[in-house]
Amino acid sequence: MKKLAYVGALTILFSACETNEKKSPEMAVTYPETKKVDTVDTYFGTEVPDPYRWLEDDRSAETEAWVKAENKATFGYLDKIPFKDEIKQKLEKIWNYEKIGAPFKEGDYTYFYKNDGLQNQYVIYRYKTGEDPSTAEVFLDPNTFAEDGTVSLGGLSFSDNGKLAAYSISEGGSDWRKVLVMDAETKEITEDTLVDIKFSGISWRENDGFYYSSYDKPDGSELSAKTDQHKVYYHKLNTAQKEDELIFGGTPEQKHRYIGAGTTEDNKYLILSASNATSGNKLYIKDLSKPNADFVAIVDTEETNTSVIENVGSKLYIVTDKDAPNRKIVTVDAANPTPENWEDFIPETENVLSPSTGGGYFFAEYMVDAVSQVKQYDYEGKLVREVELPGIGSAGGFGAKKEDKELYYSFTNYTSPGSIYKYDIESGTSELFRKPAINFDPENYESKQVFYTSKDGTKVPMIITFKKGLERNGKNPTILYGYGGFNISLTPSFSITNAIWMEMGGVYAVPNLRGGGEYGKEWHDAGTKMQKQNVFDDFIAAAEYLISENYTSSDYLAVRGGSNGGLLVGATMTQRPDLMKVALPAVGVMDMLRYHTFTAGAGWAYDYGTSEDSKEMFEYIKGYSPVHNVKTGTEYPATLVTTGDHDDRVVPAHSFKFAAELQEKQAGDAPVLIRIETDAGHGAGTPVSKQIEQTADIFAFTLYNMGFDVLPEKTKSEIKG
Repeated sequence: MKKLAYVGALTILFSACETNEKKSPEMAVTYPETKKVDTVDTYFGTEVPDPYRWLEDDRSAETEAWVKAENKATFGYLDKIPFKDEIKQKLEKIWNYEKIGAPFKEGDYTYFYKNDGLQNQYVIYRYKTGEDPSTAEVFLDPNTFAEDGTVSLGGLSFSDNGKLAAYSISEGGSDWRKVLVMDAETKEITEDTLVDIKFSGISWRENDGFYYSSYDKPDGSELSAKTDQHKVYYHKLNTAQKEDELIFGGTPEQKHRYIGAGTTEDNKYLILSASNATSGNKLYIKDLSKPNADFVAIVDTEETNTSVIENVGSKLYIVTDKDAPNRKIVTVDAANPTPENWEDFIPETENVLSPSTGGGYFFAEYMVDAVSQVKQYDYEGKLVREVELPGIGSAGGFGAKKEDKELYYSFTNYTSPGSIYKYDIESGTSELFRKPAINFDPENYESKQVFYTSKDGTKVPMIITFKKGLERNGKNPTILYGYGGFNISLTPSFSITNAIWMEMGGVYAVPNLRGGGEYGKEWHDAGTKMQKQNVFDDFIAAAEYLISENYTSSDYLAVRGGSNGGLLVGATMTQRPDLMKVALPAVGVMDMLRYHTFTAGAGWAYDYGTSEDSKEMFEYIKGYSPVHNVKTGTEYPATLVTTGDHDDRVVPAHSFKFAAELQEKQAGDAPVLIRIETDAGHGAGTPVSKQIEQTADIFAFTLYNMGFDVLPEKTKSEIKG
C-alpha cells in the first residue's frame, strides 16, 4: 500500500550559522535554517514529501545541533519578555504550600505522599498505624534519585504482608522503567534492579514475587523505535531477571501491543487483559490455586472494554461496556465466565459508570455532565446510599481493602484546591481530613457550565472559570484547553498554574469535546477515525462561543492542549488560524501519516485509523494532519510548541517537524518557537522546578503576544485608577 522512496541524496546540510530572520512588531525572531531532504512517501498512488524526515533520528548529531539552535532562539526571545520573571515568582509563591495525599495502610504502617512545597518530587512518609501521625518518618524520597529531580518515582506496590515494596523509576521522563525491591522495615534494597520494563504495573502474588509487563528492547533508538509485542513476566524474589517466567505473550497467537496482569485481592486468580489498541480488550483468568491451570478466556475479542473489579470466591464482578455503552457491572462464576452467563449486578444508566470497591461495598461513581455523583452498593446489588459530596466537582479515591472500615477520597473543582475527606464506610459520613493551606481564596472565583452548539448541531458542555466581577468586554486573556480523545474525560480539577492565570485576570475554559469519555462509548466513538473532525469542530465552536459571548475575542484567545490535545491545537490552528492569537501545542501528535511507526503509536489506531488502512482513511487523515496542512503564505498565530527530548510516548519528531514547517511558511510577524525540555518526557514525573519554568515561559509568551507590556491585572488596575 505504501512505497517509500528517497529521491536524491541528503544534500542540504544543517547549519546553525545560516538563519532565516522574521520580525514581529515587538522583537526580532531569528530561526535556525533547517535543512530539507528529498524524502517522499507514496500512499495509494499519492506522493507525499517529508522534507524534515531527518529530524526523526533522535540520536544524530545533526538533530542534537538543531535542538540546541532552536532552544537558543526560543529562550533568547522568552528571556526578553519583561514580566516573565514576575510570573515565575508568582508561581513559586503560590506553589509553595504543603501538599499531602490520602493515607493508605500496608502491613503495620500507614503511608502517605507529601510535598513540602517546592520539592521536585513527592516524598513517601509512614507511621505505625494507630500511632500519632506526627511521628511519621521518611520512607522513600525520590528527590534523592537525582540532584536535578529528573529521575522520578513511577509506581509503588507492597507485598501482601507489607514487609516488602517494589517501586519503579523513570529516568529523564522516559516510559522505560527500572524496578527496585526493598525491605519495607529496614528500607534496604534487597536484590538487583530489574530493567527494560514499560507500560507496566507491579502486582504481587502474596509475598513471593510479582507480575510485570515489558517489551523486548527495540532495534535502533529505544526512545523512538517501534515496540508492539508486549509480554507479561513473573519475577520470583531473589532470582535473576533473566530467569523470570514468561506468563503471556511472545507467540503469534498471543501477540498484543498492551498486556497487563494482576492478582485478585485474595490471590485466588490472575486476571490478564490483552489488547492491540487503547480501546477494547480481551480478558483472561487463571486459577492460581491450581498449579497447572491454563488461562481461560472471559472475553476473546477486542470489541468491548471489560475488566474484573472484584471476586467473592469463584463469583466474579465484571465491569463492561458490552451492550452497555455507559458501562455496567455483571456477575458470573469463574468456572463459566463467558458473556452468555453474565447477570446484571449494577445495570447501565444514562450516565457513565466508573466503579471501585472498599470495605465490603461497591462505590459507583457516575459522571453527570462531567461532574461526580457517587452511589454506594452492597454485595447483593442493593443501593445503600448516595454519598453526599462536599460540592459540585470531581471526587476520586473511593477504594480500600475489603477489611477496612474507612476510606479517604479527594474532592476538587476548578476553584477549590484538592482536599482529602475521611469516609466512614458503614455510616456514610464524611469529615474533612486535610485541607491545603494555599494562598488562594476560592470565594473570589466562579465556574460556570454552559452548553454550546457545535457545527453539526451537537450540544457540547463547557466549564468557564474566572475571577468574580469579570467584565465581559471581549478583552480578557483566555485559555481554551481541550483534549477530545481516547475516552478520557476532563472533569473539574484545581490547578496551581490555572489559579495564577485567573489571578492575573485570565479566563480558563474547558469544553468536553467528542472523543472523550464524558458521555460514554458513543461520545468517544463520535470523535474517532472518520469522525475525528467532529473534535476539531467542537473546539472551534467553543472558541466561537467565548467570542460571541464577549468573554474574549480572537485577539485575546489562546488555544492549548497536550498529546492528543496537541494534535487538537495543531489541527485547529491550521484550519482556523484567524480564530486565535496564540497557539500552545504540547507534546502533540503532529505527523498523522507516520505516528503509528514510532514506539507504541500503532495502538492509537482505534482513535485515529492509519494512513495504511485504505485510500479513504489516508486522504481523511492527511486532510487534518498538522504537519501536512501548514500552508505557505498563511498568517499563523503566535505559536509556542513544547516537547521533551526523552518523550517516547509521542516522540519529539512530531513537534520538530511541525515547528520547522511553521517557521518556513509563516507569512505573518507572529513568532513561531519550539521549546524543547532536556531530560524530560511526556510529562509524568516532571520536576516542580521545570514545571514552574515552563509555565512561566508559556504564560509570558501568551500574554506578550496578546499585546500586554505588563501583567493584565496591573493593566486593569491602571485603567480603574
